[in-house]
Amino acid sequence: MSDPDCLFCRIVDGAIPAEVVHSTEHSVAFRDVNPQAPTHVLVVPRAHHRDAAALAAADPAAVADLVDAAAHVAASEGLEGYRLVFNTGEAAGQTVFHTHLHVLGGRPLSWPPG
Repeated sequence: MSDPDCLFCRIVDGAIPAEVVHSTEHSVAFRDVNPQAPTHVLVVPRAHHRDAAALAAADPAAVADLVDAAAHVAASEGLEGYRLVFNTGEAAGQTVFHTHLHVLGGRPLSWPPG
């Protein structure tokens, strides 16, 4: 399932170029064009789902696949520690409404975030 108007669906489909760093049958990981840390990679499911809650309801195994892909990205980037972030909904800062998991690392990350 894909949405032709969705930026991330178009990246997954190859219609928009991205620096892909990891790919599986179910997900694609690519560098964020506006990085908030030295390593900032987005991991997205190949299927279109509006947000993390919608993905979890429709396909719980896909959430595990995203986290597994994020772990592979972190290992390949040499990160000793990293942060995983799902922004779910506009009030939480989600700007592209296709589920995506941020992998952030490469610098100390403070708490609480933003």
